[in-house]
Amino acid sequence: MLKDVKDPESLNRPDDSAHDAYNNTTLKNADDVDEDGHHKRTGTWITAAAHVITAVIGSGVLSLAWALSTMGWIAGPLILFAFAFVTWYSSLLLADAYRYPKDVGKRNYTYPGAVEAILGGKYVAFCAIIQYVNLVGTGIGYTVTAGVSMVAVRRSNCFHSHEAQLAAQQADGGDVICQVSNTPFIAIFGAFQLLLSQIPDFDRLWFLSVLAAVMSFSYSSIGLGLAIGKATEHHADHGSLSGTPEDPQAYKVWNVLNGLGDMAFAYSFSFILLEITDTLKAKPTESSQMKKATTTAIFVTTSFYMGVALIGYAAFGDNAPGNLLTGFGFYNPYWLIDIANVFIMVHLVGAYQVYTQPWFAFVEEQTYKRVRKNFFTHKEIVLRIPGLGALRLTLFRLAWRTAYVIFTSVIAMLLPFFNDIVGLLGSIGFWPLTIFLPIQMHIVQAQVKRFSPKWCGLQCLSAVCLLISLGGAVGSLAQIVIDCKDYTPFHTSYSR
Repeated sequence: MLKDVKDPESLNRPDDSAHDAYNNTTLKNADDVDEDGHHKRTGTWITAAAHVITAVIGSGVLSLAWALSTMGWIAGPLILFAFAFVTWYSSLLLADAYRYPKDVGKRNYTYPGAVEAILGGKYVAFCAIIQYVNLVGTGIGYTVTAGVSMVAVRRSNCFHSHEAQLAAQQADGGDVICQVSNTPFIAIFGAFQLLLSQIPDFDRLWFLSVLAAVMSFSYSSIGLGLAIGKATEHHADHGSLSGTPEDPQAYKVWNVLNGLGDMAFAYSFSFILLEITDTLKAKPTESSQMKKATTTAIFVTTSFYMGVALIGYAAFGDNAPGNLLTGFGFYNPYWLIDIANVFIMVHLVGAYQVYTQPWFAFVEEQTYKRVRKNFFTHKEIVLRIPGLGALRLTLFRLAWRTAYVIFTSVIAMLLPFFNDIVGLLGSIGFWPLTIFLPIQMHIVQAQVKRFSPKWCGLQCLSAVCLLISLGGAVGSLAQIVIDCKDYTPFHTSYSR
């Protein structure tokens, strides 16, 4: 339950509240708690690796075959591997930031907490802006993806029911059957989120995280299996060395840059790495366990990504769909495609809340700190729901969360471009959260001397990744502009 925050600094001291809670419990044995008053952490590198894998593998995997098609058989796999390597290296640096000083200092429970403890000042504001922009953007992106998946189920069943008519229509060069707008489906998804968003406490949504992880593995595996079956068929297009040809050439550049953003999005997990580290037992050191977990997780994830991307590209060649399961590269077995898209929808119902609840909490905490107590913002209303218990609301929380869900739904209706949105999100978060801040924290912690070979190498890596992020963002925005030229708002386009 949210409450009036009288001490703003307390927001950055999770250990204080935990310690107070511990003092009021009946725990007598010091072995039951860690040195900061939290219950004994029991996680191992194996559980941490599992958390990372489930966090990384998501809807971003569905665009990798398309991303590969923009670059071809030579550059595509090399660039995907480069993203894996750079993400792995920066994650090792970030793992050291869990304690400051390294391995012996105070715990940093969250990414912003580590930035504040190690870098402070302007870096904290920079981190917060990027994180919250990314959270809002991800909410929009997931709404787009959910709408696309629901439309895919509707169209898949339509294709199955009108196979003869479709064959005749295609022979005549027409294509009017099974055109379905995604606007009502996005509205349905938004209605679900309106209800879930009224749950005030993030920790009450743990079941959604578990469900989302199971769903993401399921639909990704179905996509991989379908791609393997398609790749074994005899067809002319198995891809090319240089990727999809485009005319004019500028479109090729935008597609490649957009593909870079898609790859970056597929590896976006740095902002939760320290939260995962906080589940690990203290011996051996948390950083050493997290490094082992990260190495294992990225190896497993990259192997899976390479399989989906390479086999998907081999299956469809330069005509690879933007979304492996909704681009209708597969028509049969239609029931399996429907199941996969239902899994995507269920995953995104939970994933939307996982990414949105921290944004809700931030806005509400800031409001409660700055606004005097009044009926609208602070008066709690208790609704008793049969089977679910009591739901505590304030009018402000109800109005703000409802308005936000409506906002993300309307933006998703206006810009329903899966690849473009995924690429833009990946580009926004990749350099600042995955590269720049971990490198800056490492330089401070390891006391790397300015202009030393290591310092220069780290800065060069950061500069190259900055250019990649900027390029990906520009390419994604350019693709949005291009797609908008042939798009009527609130009317679905199936060109990408």
